[in-house]
Amino acid sequence: MKKDPTASTRKHDHIELAFESRILTENLDSRFYYEPLLSAHPNQISGYPKSFLNKQIQAPIWISSMTGGTEKALMINKNLATACKEFGLSMGLGSCRSILDSDDRLSDFAMRPFIGDQPLYANLGTAQLEELINAGNLKSVYQLVEKLEADGLIIHVNPLQEWLQDEGDQITMPPIDVIRTVLQEVDVRIIVKEVGQGFGPESLKELIQLPIEAVEFAASGGTNFSLLELLRSRAERKDAFQSFANIGHSADQMIDFLNELIPSLGPKVNCRNFIISGGITNFLDGYYHINRLNHNAIYGQASSMLKHAQVSYEALHQYISLQIEGLKFASAYLRIKS
Repeated sequence: MKKDPTASTRKHDHIELAFESRILTENLDSRFYYEPLLSAHPNQISGYPKSFLNKQIQAPIWISSMTGGTEKALMINKNLATACKEFGLSMGLGSCRSILDSDDRLSDFAMRPFIGDQPLYANLGTAQLEELINAGNLKSVYQLVEKLEADGLIIHVNPLQEWLQDEGDQITMPPIDVIRTVLQEVDVRIIVKEVGQGFGPESLKELIQLPIEAVEFAASGGTNFSLLELLRSRAERKDAFQSFANIGHSADQMIDFLNELIPSLGPKVNCRNFIISGGITNFLDGYYHINRLNHNAIYGQASSMLKHAQVSYEALHQYISLQIEGLKFASAYLRIKS
């Protein structure tokens, strides 16, 4: 047996901290069974898809769409993309609207040199795509993806945000029709996401029957861009429409919808890849949700990544390292309660 030079100090700490180290029963995390007998300490994460969006990944983490077109965007996106390459993660860019017609801020989004061959997706909203459809200019979508050397395009669906935004665009086509038109006319891989309200069952039913690569939840519980727009708005408008911020679906609800919808639709289902985002605060949330969904899934984080990426690459690196360490332990010792 090897000698432990820290034993005395450790035992002293145990005595000093014993009374501060109690967890009340009501504070136990009720989502998991803890099974300490069944594994050795792990050196890798188990139980997640090793291939996602036709590329290899090393952890089930998606860095969700955040920023672009601002002074800090280049530094933030560069840090995020570099981390994706180092840790084998995937990334969605923030809205690329600002570089549709101009390359002035292209460097904010041109992350392929930093991310290597990891999954990287551009991003446009249905409102911008509707404008391109009406102008007969959908070819610019393909040009955008090519210019960024991206693997495809995220289409973000945000009618509530646009309606609540003082400068918002008027949506005249149902977003599902916009998505169908893009799929028919542009040869790019498509992911569809919400922006903080999530999708109800009828919307999910329509989406998963389309030939898209994945659905990202962007469920209620994370950054809510509709609430964000209300906070920017005039006082009387904020007071009138505050209740809309509470409309939406949690990640748990959307998982329930999909677990029921996919078996019932059978061969009609074209999309079986999912990015669970919205209210994912740490690795335990992510591990829980991807194991609850009975289909190919990883989980996405935005605000937590942004918080550390805007400090420094070192801060982001440490954060992701600890998240992956937690995922390794969770995958070895925790089982999801049904």
